[in-house]
Amino acid sequence: MTKSVKFGLFLIIIILINTPLAFAANIDADSEINWFFLIIGLLGGLALFLYGMEKMSEGLKKSAGDKMRNILAALTNNRVVGMFVGAFVTMVIQSSSATTVMLVSFVQSGLMTFVQSLGIILGANIGTTVTAQLVAFKLTDYAVLMIAVGFGLRFLSKKDSLHNIGDTILGFGLLFYGMKLMSISMAPLREYPLFINALEGLENPFLGLLVGAIFTALIQSSSAFTGIVIVLAQQNLISLEAGIPLIIGANVGTSITAALASIGTAREAKRVAIAHTFFNIGGGLLFVFWIPYFALLIESLGNNFQFGVARNIANAHTIFNLISALVFLPFTAIIGKLVYKILPDQIQQSNVLPSIWHLDSQVIGTPVIAVDLARAEISRMAKILGRMLDASIIPFTQKKIPSDDVFPQLSLIQGLDMREDKIDFLEKEVANYLIQIARNGLNKKQMNEVFGLITIVNDMESIGDIIHRNILSQIAEKNILSQDFSKEGRNELIKFHSKIAKQNHRIENVLATRNSLKAIKVLAKGEKYKLQEEKYRKNHFIRLNNENEDSIKTHEVHIELMDSFAQIEVYLENIAKTLVETSPKTKYSSK
Repeated sequence: MTKSVKFGLFLIIIILINTPLAFAANIDADSEINWFFLIIGLLGGLALFLYGMEKMSEGLKKSAGDKMRNILAALTNNRVVGMFVGAFVTMVIQSSSATTVMLVSFVQSGLMTFVQSLGIILGANIGTTVTAQLVAFKLTDYAVLMIAVGFGLRFLSKKDSLHNIGDTILGFGLLFYGMKLMSISMAPLREYPLFINALEGLENPFLGLLVGAIFTALIQSSSAFTGIVIVLAQQNLISLEAGIPLIIGANVGTSITAALASIGTAREAKRVAIAHTFFNIGGGLLFVFWIPYFALLIESLGNNFQFGVARNIANAHTIFNLISALVFLPFTAIIGKLVYKILPDQIQQSNVLPSIWHLDSQVIGTPVIAVDLARAEISRMAKILGRMLDASIIPFTQKKIPSDDVFPQLSLIQGLDMREDKIDFLEKEVANYLIQIARNGLNKKQMNEVFGLITIVNDMESIGDIIHRNILSQIAEKNILSQDFSKEGRNELIKFHSKIAKQNHRIENVLATRNSLKAIKVLAKGEKYKLQEEKYRKNHFIRLNNENEDSIKTHEVHIELMDSFAQIEVYLENIAKTLVETSPKTKYSSK
């Protein structure tokens, strides 16, 4: 039995079980409330709602995620543009969490600054309100039709694009069917005095905000809680004055969830979570004292279009987040500095041991985001290799070997050993992470990118081995000789090394910016460097024929260094080719 068939049977069973339970609760409304059926129907409806949200978000991320990533990556420094783009991207992929995770990867890889990302975070809050707007539409009668269409596309289609669209429609249908079950289950509560009195008590702004925050933190979804509030409004169980503090509280609750989720993640992720929490709590405090007046404003606007309470609550959710974003937007630079004071950069000495900075196992099921994080970690590997490569020539050109440039408590040699350990560690961790991503049903383009990154990681580990095993082993050999290179030979080694180091820095730039044109430059420069390498080798052998004593005594070390630099150049060109081949925008021909 295939996964699709099992999935379909699972849905049918859930729907068949929950439907009679919910209707049973409704039938008992005229006599006595059957609490067992009511609770089971409510929980079953909530489960379908949450699963539908997840399915819809997953389908949208898979079908539009790559495009959304490119839109975010192309942002300018304009914070207003950033806010609108953040709202648009979150609206399309239906996940503020996915948007913020993409932001974290961009900040970590240097595509944008943390302060730049703040405008997008504000926009993401606006984008999430689209879910509430959709929920406020009374599409529950068509939920089963959407489930049938979505499942049909998912089950019958062999194309990834239609499969993802099917997931989106299916999730949308499950979301509304879950709402219908919750609505039917709660119908008997309209005549239950204790429940009505409790809901009336929520018109107290502070109590409503607290309840909204707690319930959202418990169910881990502001969209789900907002959906429940709208269902209550559709059953005339809750007023606008009680609904507004609940949805504001939901915003506070979802930021608490994000803060908890950031525990154990990279420092940039923690900063994003802090900023998100600051914006949502700050926005709540801005509105909490004016909720009665805000409710009157929303109600007066709704009266012009004959909106009901449910639609007014959805509109209040959107307007609240829009006003909050516009209030905080001019102060993003100040807020950014405040967040940096709360969570400053770590002291560099604590980064001596190998560690993961960017990989997050929680997003492996979302390939678009997971690949971004893997790329950010690989970009970090390139920087570590760059430091190794830059330092590798120093023992051959200076009589006294200095301490490490970044970690002064280490000698230069100890620094190279430490970075070799980091490269070996990262190669295993990143490759394993990419393999896990590849097991999540990728399309052809994504699979090509993932396996390309695995190849790059392997090539980087090989470069680290060359520096550590081949180049460093020659330090002792040269010290035994007690002889320096000839002046000409020394200069040629320094020049050739600097060329190779520049190539690695170009690779760093490609990985950080995704500008594959730089990778083409690496390949073009590689052709020139091969000619220079041949020229330097000829010059060395001419000096040997001329019986240059320095060249004769240092011959083996000189040639070993030239060979090692040449091997590193080959691996760097291999990385550049892989980057070009996995980029949809550029092509390279060696002709």
